[in-house]
Amino acid sequence: MYIAMNRFKIKPGCEDDFIEIWRGRDTFLQEVPGFKEFHLLQGASNEEYTLFSSHAVWESKAAFEGWTKSEAFRKAHANAGARKDIYLGPPQLECFEVVL
Repeated sequence: MYIAMNRFKIKPGCEDDFIEIWRGRDTFLQEVPGFKEFHLLQGASNEEYTLFSSHAVWESKAAFEGWTKSEAFRKAHANAGARKDIYLGPPQLECFEVVL
């Protein structure tokens, strides 16, 4: 399995807006071969930001890379920059091979 995570730093007070963006968005993931599951994680908050992470589990690295080149990916990210005002910088992608 393969896990792809994006870390997001969200401005204080904008956490509910960020969650609603994800709740209302159509990811098209269910139609992508190799997709297993998705979670949006909320982490710690401090004076500067609240940490969130999107967590997607894939059958393989190849399945994830196929998603990034798909029409479903383009559709899911069509409005990604609509609320830049709540983000403190771009998301940080982290990918992992499951070893155990």
